[in-house]
Amino acid sequence: MRFGRLSLPGVKKTLLLKLATRNLKLALLLLAFYAPSMAQDEILNDSKNPRAIMIREATLYLAPDTTSSKLAVVPRGREVAILDTSRNFLKVLASVSPTRDITGWIIDKGVVRTNTPNGDIILYGEAADSENEASRRHGRKGAAQDARRLYYRMAEYFPKSPLAGEAFWRAADIDWQLNKEDVLSRNSSKEMDPVLRSKVEDEFMHQVEKKFPNTKWADQAAYEIIFNKLCGEWRALAKCPEKETELYEDYVKKHPQSPKSGEALYEAAWRQSALIEIYKGNADAAKSANAKARAIAIASQIIAQYAQQGDWAQRATRLIYMIEQGIPTYGSASE
Repeated sequence: MRFGRLSLPGVKKTLLLKLATRNLKLALLLLAFYAPSMAQDEILNDSKNPRAIMIREATLYLAPDTTSSKLAVVPRGREVAILDTSRNFLKVLASVSPTRDITGWIIDKGVVRTNTPNGDIILYGEAADSENEASRRHGRKGAAQDARRLYYRMAEYFPKSPLAGEAFWRAADIDWQLNKEDVLSRNSSKEMDPVLRSKVEDEFMHQVEKKFPNTKWADQAAYEIIFNKLCGEWRALAKCPEKETELYEDYVKKHPQSPKSGEALYEAAWRQSALIEIYKGNADAAKSANAKARAIAIASQIIAQYAQQGDWAQRATRLIYMIEQGIPTYGSASE
């Protein structure tokens, strides 16, 4: 949240002066939007102005009265700095959007502070509920973004909570999935060369690795980042699945206890099974045979070492069966 002072261009000042003589209420409303707020350090370092997180949408009023002018709506997961209190109202500097902070009054409900009993659990629960809402058909608009903010703020406000690592990872994962969807919608996502493809912003994932090293969350973050190194399309060329097999096998060597290791090995095994047909198409029987042997070996490793990770062992067993039966796993080749 940015608590910097808001600029007030001369044209807006002139407008306010004119309105002040014609419509005092409207002038006050505009002042609430544009008047300079306290500087960030002044607010955050003042013990009288604690920060808090919203777990509900809250109407921001011009005065501590529900009949006063409504300035904006503070979304779930947004941060507020508490400046004053009046009865059951709080005067806050609220972040109503990534680029907009407004001072006003909200009813003191659903405002989680760092000293709120079970505050970490409450924020995590609201984030999980928003995430579930986002997954539902016709779910609440913006629920995924709500969940991302709530998870992130939970980890920020309660860093010692046993839920902090999971919350930070979930925030990063939601951010990743939203950005990935956007990247895949671009024409450049089909570029064969990873260098030419649009990349998913991975800074958040690197933060997970940095803040929670040697944990399952760091392992999962490292797995997701592999996506940026993959080819958009193979175009029946061997170099992409060859390189990608190495990426996934190398991942497992570095993260053998990762909850993603079984999946990573399956991705490697499937790519080798695809190379069986690609090499056949190139009339390279020796490489095709080597790819077959390597695919079976990698799939067998999944069954032996990662049978408890999801259904990857079952899928690996199926893959071996298809390879041994000579059933193509890539392209349109058929018997």
